[in-house]
Amino acid sequence: MKSLLIVILNLIAFVIMPAVAEAQQSILQDPVAFEKDHFTKSCDGQASFGDHFATQQDINNDKLMDIVVNEGEITCKGEKGPYCTDEGCPYNFYVQVAEGGYLLVATARIYGYDFIQRFGNMVLVMKMHPHFCDRKDGEDRCEITVRVRSVKFVTISKK
Repeated sequence: MKSLLIVILNLIAFVIMPAVAEAQQSILQDPVAFEKDHFTKSCDGQASFGDHFATQQDINNDKLMDIVVNEGEITCKGEKGPYCTDEGCPYNFYVQVAEGGYLLVATARIYGYDFIQRFGNMVLVMKMHPHFCDRKDGEDRCEITVRVRSVKFVTISKK
């Protein structure tokens, strides 16, 4: 009887938990306005945004324009890139969904990225701190190539 109760509770958890996890991710209608509002508040109204703060491009090959936000393009209280470190600047990757709006699918601390075509698909080649490729400080930067499938980043290679 006790094992039957455990099986039933596990079944309920498997059915309910994915719905709860899905509900936590909210769709934004305008991620650029959302991000600018957030940083303007956190900088006490003294924020400005560079020309490359937000980039529109189809990062997941679905013909819908996605948005990449570069926090290195923020000037907060006179300080450029206050959220950047020696490991790079935070980038937020938003994917546009067919239902309307955008989902935040990844945040990465990177030096920058190239958006190139490989094997017929566009991929991101992110330039990152050496420790992401198990290297020491001062060694060559790490390059991680990812393909965005739907709303998931899939690592293709690290070098």
